[in-house]
Amino acid sequence: MATLELEARVDNLETILGQFIVSTNVALLRMERGNEAFRQEMKEFKDEMKDFKDEMTEFKDEMKDFKDEMTEFKDEMKDFKDEMTEFKNEMKDFKDEMTDFKDEMKDFKDEMTEFKDEMKDFKDEMTDFKDEMTDFKDETRADRKSMNKKWGDLANKMGTLAEDIVAPNIPRIAREYFQLDSPDFFALRVTKRKAGDRSFQREFDTIAAYPDHLLVNETKSTPKIDYIDAFIETLPQIDEYFPEYRGKTLIPIFSSLHLPDNVLNYLSAHKIYGMAMGDETMILLNADRFPSP
Repeated sequence: MATLELEARVDNLETILGQFIVSTNVALLRMERGNEAFRQEMKEFKDEMKDFKDEMTEFKDEMKDFKDEMTEFKDEMKDFKDEMTEFKNEMKDFKDEMTDFKDEMKDFKDEMTEFKDEMKDFKDEMTDFKDEMTDFKDETRADRKSMNKKWGDLANKMGTLAEDIVAPNIPRIAREYFQLDSPDFFALRVTKRKAGDRSFQREFDTIAAYPDHLLVNETKSTPKIDYIDAFIETLPQIDEYFPEYRGKTLIPIFSSLHLPDNVLNYLSAHKIYGMAMGDETMILLNADRFPSP
């Protein structure tokens, strides 16, 4: 009986011991896992502390740089303060100068007002003078035209129209319209016989010979179509009257004090230049209708 009771108690103790061992193993396993987690946390903490230490080192360096910058900034502010003091003094001087300038400008404005009034009076006087000059110019132009007409009428009466009016203009006409310099030969009222038939004789009012051109002018106080036709018939025979100028470019000009439009158109149709009196002197009225010879 006692043996059985003892065995039962031993079995009970073994069971309790087994449970204790299992519980102890579980607790140890949990402790080991907890230690591993703790070690991992400590490692992470150490890493964070290292990073923090590095950041603090950088922060100290930055603070040192900031301190240096602040020192420089204080120096700059001191310089700026000195400059501002100088600037204030300069501004005071400038303000005084501006006050003087305003006074001078006021005086100048008053002077300009007086000058504008004087200029207005001068402008009015110039307007009156311009009107007077315009009237004078119109009167002078009218007088010049009248004098030219009277001069032409007088020359017609004396029979010297070609010599007195037309001929002196020929060299200028040749120079201005045809770019021809001084002629090699220039003559008025030239009487010539035909080289092939000396029974034919003709008088040419004006002849001007140049190296490559021959200018032949016919002058009539009354520009009749019959006179122009006779001049047209003569032009193809110029080489027979002036064989020494054979081969030169011919420049035919028909001149009169006045050429009506129908006469000028007739001359242009036959490629003859028409010369008449302009406002001041004689001009070619249809030069723009022909190409330069």
